[in-house]
Amino acid sequence: MAVDKEMLERDLYALLGVAEKASDKEVKKAYRQKALTCHPDKNPDNPKAAEVFHQLSQALTVLTDAAARAAYDRVRKAKKQAAERTQKLDDRRKKVKLDLEAREREAQARVSEEEELQITRTLEQEIIRLREEGSRQLEEQQRLIQEQIRLERERVQGKQEGNGAEGKVTPKLKLRWKCKKDDETKGGYSEEVLLRILQKYGEVLNLVISSKKTGSAVVEFVSVKAAEMAVKNEAGLINNPLKISWLEGQPQNNPNTTFPGSTNQPWTSQGSVLSERDYESLVMMRMRQAAERQHLIEQLQREDEEESHT
Repeated sequence: MAVDKEMLERDLYALLGVAEKASDKEVKKAYRQKALTCHPDKNPDNPKAAEVFHQLSQALTVLTDAAARAAYDRVRKAKKQAAERTQKLDDRRKKVKLDLEAREREAQARVSEEEELQITRTLEQEIIRLREEGSRQLEEQQRLIQEQIRLERERVQGKQEGNGAEGKVTPKLKLRWKCKKDDETKGGYSEEVLLRILQKYGEVLNLVISSKKTGSAVVEFVSVKAAEMAVKNEAGLINNPLKISWLEGQPQNNPNTTFPGSTNQPWTSQGSVLSERDYESLVMMRMRQAAERQHLIEQLQREDEEESHT
């Protein structure tokens, strides 16, 4: 299979908007952000969307494979060094010295061309190998993007279908745990930890950790069933249990109860409370519905002020 020569000339780091030292996680995150904006399914009227999406996919494929990335970096470094050598040429040198240096450069150029050709061949071989074997990283990231697009479409359709349901309130829960004001670990409950704990019950629409009152947060679920399961079953970390109570959207047939340190959890250790699934896509989910997020923040602040007065 022929190698895309234009890709060898393209700056893959600049295409994704990442640094040369970027980790695989940073590369995949940058790919998802850019690929979502130019995905052909989301840009049916843009004829260049497919081409840009293909270029981003090539960049992810190369930069997330250690061997291919190393070969690409060598090609990139060789070209950069050649440009630096050309830039440093001194046109004011005497003709005799210039002629001598020209011969030396010619000899060095032959060596450099051979080295660059060998490096380029190595990169071409790695790219061919990736195309033949298929890129697991690319397939996984494209799967996540397709899933993200599907969820967005379903959410839009759900909003359209639910326009006739007046006064519908999404379920919101209040979370509390022990946490000292100077505790940098926040009692073991960072935003990522809370999301991993709660996501196993269903899709989390918003999560807001109070900036004024330590050990306090509000979570908004998409479905009432997910919120019910979290209230009934979630105990949080073994060494610092969660206290979960209803804030809004509680079903009328269920009492408003709190389950601190629930004993009906199927997990037996702090580490096993967290799900093993991949939650990288949650970063993009938190970017949605800014208006709802602001509403939750204001609601949490009002509640904190009311509690401080009592």
